[in-house]
Amino acid sequence: MKSTLHKASSRGHANHGWLNSYHTFSFAGYYHPERIHFGALRVLNDDTVAPGMGFGSHPHENMEIISIPLSGDLEHKDDMGNLTVIKEGEIQVMSAGTGIVHSEYNRNKDKEVKFLQIWVFPDAKNVTPRYDQISIREVEKRNEFYQVLSPNVDDDGVWIHQKAWFHLGKFDAGNERTYTFKHSGNGLYLFVLEGALEVNGQELAQRDGMGIWDASSFKVKATADAYFLMMEVPMEF
Repeated sequence: MKSTLHKASSRGHANHGWLNSYHTFSFAGYYHPERIHFGALRVLNDDTVAPGMGFGSHPHENMEIISIPLSGDLEHKDDMGNLTVIKEGEIQVMSAGTGIVHSEYNRNKDKEVKFLQIWVFPDAKNVTPRYDQISIREVEKRNEFYQVLSPNVDDDGVWIHQKAWFHLGKFDAGNERTYTFKHSGNGLYLFVLEGALEVNGQELAQRDGMGIWDASSFKVKATADAYFLMMEVPMEF
């Protein structure tokens, strides 16, 4: 097994006033030559948007874009006619494909919105743009990895154009589980949202990230009550 550790304090950081963003991988004004991407995982931004503020209309193409709200209400609008609000307990996906224009705003005037912005390189270019948003509360399981994204339309969670599987975990302290990779040649990036974990002997604290590859499985143990995201993606694409 090979691995790489990214401590929370090592991430890129940009505070624009209306937006406070931490970048695990190179993004906008943050550039790190050894942290451009992890396999097909291109962007992992940990964003906090001030009340009533947001991202104005901007374009994307040939990228799978996933948003996972952590708190607050995020309003989404795009040129496909979608006008929605996503909240904690939901997940949103856009296949940008041939091109999409969208905006994202904090719906509330009195509290921040926190969410993860994730980009994954697709395995097919110039697809028809699409949008989906679902609740993931129905698949949530305590002390188990529960799937929120896959390549399969009829599987748990949303789907994207890539051989990728995302799982969330909400573990009570002391619980341990083994994760088995879904696809040969994939790696997995684990990101701790809350609490603390031990992954094959490596201690991880809140907002730490760890990439794992050249392995068929690995163990995750909660050393404190923990909430975390696991993103399995192709290392070659």
